[in-house]
Parts: sequence; structure tokens; C-alpha cells
Amino acid sequence: MPIPRRVTRRMGLRTAWAATISVPLSSTALSAGPASAGGRHGRPLRVMSFNLRFASTAEPHSWAARRPVTRALLHRERPHVLGTQEGLYQQLRDIEADLGGPYDWIGTGRAGGSRDEFTAVFYDTRRLAPQEYDHFWLSDTPDVIGSNTWGGGSIRMATWVRFRDRLDGDRAFYVLNTHLDNRSQNARARAAALIARRIARLDRSLPLVVTGDFNAAAHQNPVYDTMLGAGLTDTWDTAAERGALYGTFHGYQPLTPDGDRIDWILATPGVTAHRASVNTFSVDGQFPSDHLPVQASLTLGRAEAPVTVAPVTGASYA
Repeated sequence: MPIPRRVTRRMGLRTAWAATISVPLSSTALSAGPASAGGRHGRPLRVMSFNLRFASTAEPHSWAARRPVTRALLHRERPHVLGTQEGLYQQLRDIEADLGGPYDWIGTGRAGGSRDEFTAVFYDTRRLAPQEYDHFWLSDTPDVIGSNTWGGGSIRMATWVRFRDRLDGDRAFYVLNTHLDNRSQNARARAAALIARRIARLDRSLPLVVTGDFNAAAHQNPVYDTMLGAGLTDTWDTAAERGALYGTFHGYQPLTPDGDRIDWILATPGVTAHRASVNTFSVDGQFPSDHLPVQASLTLGRAEAPVTVAPVTGASYA
């Protein structure tokens, strides 16, 4: 699909062919659109990170069985930003249809185009307008689509988006969504270091929210230390109020109170976390995924200056 005229994609790709298959997939063209009127400063933003568990026909936890539960969960929570992991293309289209018209999403398959899993970012178009986005792969060659050089069990990637908040003074902020390897600690550690370097290249005057399945327990793994060393805070720890803690990966087994949080929502220090929670929603014993979604209600720090929409560019960056 063509890149929308009013949204910039910062190209990290070396050839026109690569750029063609890397374009995000979505049902509608991204558009900044007219800003809604007003909105008081500091309006809370509802953020969710959710490993969807890829769509499968295997019972008893097929996507056909889980989709209605996922629909009910998302309708109940209505996040403004939803960072997803593992979603397959048609699965993401299903979620888009189930969420309804006010939502759109940005993402590309980790093997390129619609192939393999996505780290897609859904957003409420009534609240947020994307201005800029890109993807990079967690490898020594992050701008090479599908690259996997650290011995990880799977191709891994990250997607980031700069948004304009229509209902909060048109302030701008970033969301970065990722999924680290589940088999190799070396791959996880090197991925965290790469993400830290890429974060440093963003406009640091703007707030940043990071969502992801890190496959590493908070407070118990060097990956966590690297991410906090990149200037981020853990919204679970900084939240004024927290729900009950459960291990965020349950594998369809009984939930583990006070278990490991391997799914995190991180943010820059200027972001205020009002509440953080691990969502245990299920219907008749059926969970929407083998992970529990994590959520945070956030107020973003003020941007330094008004943000203007940049023209489309094909300039590369490393």
C-alpha cells in the first residue's frame, strides 16, 4: 500500500525493494486529520501491552475459541494505545474488526510484509494521530528485514510510532513496541542494548512509552537493568496504585500470584503512572491468550514545542 502523504516513515532500509515489502499493513491509510478541540492538560492515556498468542487452530485454545474473549476484553478496557506481540496478519485484521471503526494499527511482519508475527501498535483514532513510524530488527543488521544474527530462536523486531495526542493539547510522544527472544539470553541482552541505542536517537524532549514481551523477569535479569539504564522507568513500580500481581505468562495453567512480570510498560521519567495492573480477564475459564495483558493509566509530560507534521521522506538512517 502507498505511504500516506502526511505521515513520515523514517527509512532504515537500503533498497526500494526492501522498502516496498516493509510498508506497514493496515486497513486504512494513516492520516493526521483535523485535531479535536481542546482537552485539558494531562488527560490520562490508557496503555496496554498484550502478547496475543499467535492464531492457531489447535484446541482447546484455538484463535476461534479465544477471539470472542479477546473481543470482550478489549471492549471492556478500550485502550488508547495497544502494543501487541505475536499477532498474525489475519488475526490483527480480526482484532481491528472487533474493536470497531475508531481504531487503526501500524505494523509489518517480522519476515517482511504480511509474513510471520507482528509487533503491531493499535491506537484509538479519536485520541491519537500518527506522525512518524519505523521498524527495526533485533540483530546486528537492524535495517535488514527478517535478520536474526544473535542465535535467537526466532526473528525479532521493534516498531515505533510518534503520535500526536488530539485531546491533550496536540502534544507529541513516542510508543515503541517489541518482543524479545524466548530462547537466548544473549539475544535478549543484545536486543535490549540495541533498543537502548535506538531510543537515544529519538527526540528526547518528547515522552516515550515502551510496551513489550521481554521474556525476562522484571528486577531479575540484566535486560531489565539495560532498559532502565536507557533512561526508562517501570510504570508498575512508579504507579500510585497497583492491582494484584500475577505472573504475566501462564501458559493456560493456573495463575501464579506474585509471579514473574515478563511483559512490561516502561516510560520516560516525565510520564506519571496513575495505576498499573495485570489483567486476569477470562470467560468460563477461557483466557484470551497464554499471557495476561498489562495495563497502565498514564499522564504524559509536556512537549517542549508544538509539533508540525513533516513531509514524507525516503532518507535513510542507521
